[in-house]
Amino acid sequence: MSEHSENSTTVDGPHQAPEDVQSDSEGVSMAQESPKNSAAEISVTSNGELEDAQEHSFNRDFKRSLQAGLGLSETQITSHGFDSTKEGIIEAGPFQGNVRVQQKSGPVVLAEETKNPAMEKLELVRRWSLNTYKCTRQIISEKLGRGSRTVDLELEAQIEILRDNKKKYENVLKLAQTLSTQLFQMVHTQRQLGDAFADLSLKSLELHEEFGYNADTQKLLAKNGETLLGAINFFIASVNTLVNKTIEDTLLTVKQYESARIEYDAYRTDLEELNLGPRDANTLPKIEQSQQLFQIHKEKYDKMRSDVSVKLKFLEENKVKVLHNQLVLFHNAIAAYFAGNQKQLEQTLKQFHIKLKTPGVDAPSWLEDQ
Repeated sequence: MSEHSENSTTVDGPHQAPEDVQSDSEGVSMAQESPKNSAAEISVTSNGELEDAQEHSFNRDFKRSLQAGLGLSETQITSHGFDSTKEGIIEAGPFQGNVRVQQKSGPVVLAEETKNPAMEKLELVRRWSLNTYKCTRQIISEKLGRGSRTVDLELEAQIEILRDNKKKYENVLKLAQTLSTQLFQMVHTQRQLGDAFADLSLKSLELHEEFGYNADTQKLLAKNGETLLGAINFFIASVNTLVNKTIEDTLLTVKQYESARIEYDAYRTDLEELNLGPRDANTLPKIEQSQQLFQIHKEKYDKMRSDVSVKLKFLEENKVKVLHNQLVLFHNAIAAYFAGNQKQLEQTLKQFHIKLKTPGVDAPSWLEDQ
């Protein structure tokens, strides 16, 4: 009997009662779920740090969860701060030695983008290239007779007259400069001739009076020639200022006006082509942008046209006044010179406040002026 009981004990020893097996399985399940539940909700401070009181417990449960095969991808930690509206969420994937924190809500600060000088230059080059292309296309179309151009008949006529007058004034200026050069050479020759006659009058006793008369005449002609030369040079300086400064400045404004007119016609043509095409979601923004560019260049064109009209008006008034005085000076000086009226010639220069520089005499110093 004793042997039989020992054998039965050996065979039946590994088997347990059903209640014991069930209680053990529940204990293991609770042991496995306890770290998961403890790690499911852990209070976090408003700045995302764990509270000191639960940090040690979290580390211990975290190690147990690793041993028990806990899936960290299911872990989620939520915290709510009492003095903050921020909500922090910690999502854990496969463990890599750290915990990633994601800011789900709260104020977002966007850093101001710094301007890139290279991109700004590139944009300027792009706009310039596009504008140049449109203007070049407009000019070619006009020369080929295919494109239309805006014309102000009255203003265009005034500009054409101004350009024609400028060419004629330049021709008068060139001839006056030639006259001045030749007169200077003649005066220089008369002065040398008068000196030669005076020298011969001293060495030739028989022809002393004859050489003396010619010497005096040549010196008088040279003196009157210098006076006339001063009047002609004053005339040249005034006409040169009128032609190469005043008129040239007006023509520069005319060139700017013509450039503005070409740009205006180029953008007007683009707008007309877009308006003739279909109107849909893709073309409407392009039409609106083209309308804005057209309006900008139209205002620029109107402004330049107004500037040209004003400058032409003032130029005409200034031209009449300047040329009237200069032509009177030129006429009176030439008439007095060839009439041999020395007093009238000098009076003409005084009338126009012309001071002659005596050859070989330097300008007075500032002490002499005092």
